[in-house]
Amino acid sequence: MAEITHTTDESFKQDIDAGGKLVIVDMWAEWCGPCKMMEPVLEEIAREHEDQVTVLKLNIDQNQDTPLKFNVMNIPTLIFFKKGEEIDRIIGAFPKKQLAKKIESHL
Repeated sequence: MAEITHTTDESFKQDIDAGGKLVIVDMWAEWCGPCKMMEPVLEEIAREHEDQVTVLKLNIDQNQDTPLKFNVMNIPTLIFFKKGEEIDRIIGAFPKKQLAKKIESHL
C-alpha cells in the first residue's frame, strides 16, 4: 500500500526524480484548512495509483527554499513532475474526480 512521503528542501531534487513515475508534490502548511481537506484525497490517489504515481508533501513553513524556487504563492499548490521536470500545477483544493482526470492526462 503506497503512502504519501514527506520531502524537504534537502531531499527535494532526489525525491522528484522517481524513476519515470509521475510525481505530485503537495505544497502545504499545518495551518491551511484547504490543505487539510486535500490530505485524504491525496492519500486515496497514492493508494489507487501506486504503480504510476508518487505523492510527496512539502511543508512550506519548515522548507522555505523550494516553494520560493517554484514561485509558490498560494497553498495548497500541487506541482506535477515527470523525470524531475515540472509539467503542470494545480492551485487550491480540488475534488478527487478532477484531480484524477488531471493525473490520467499525464500518465
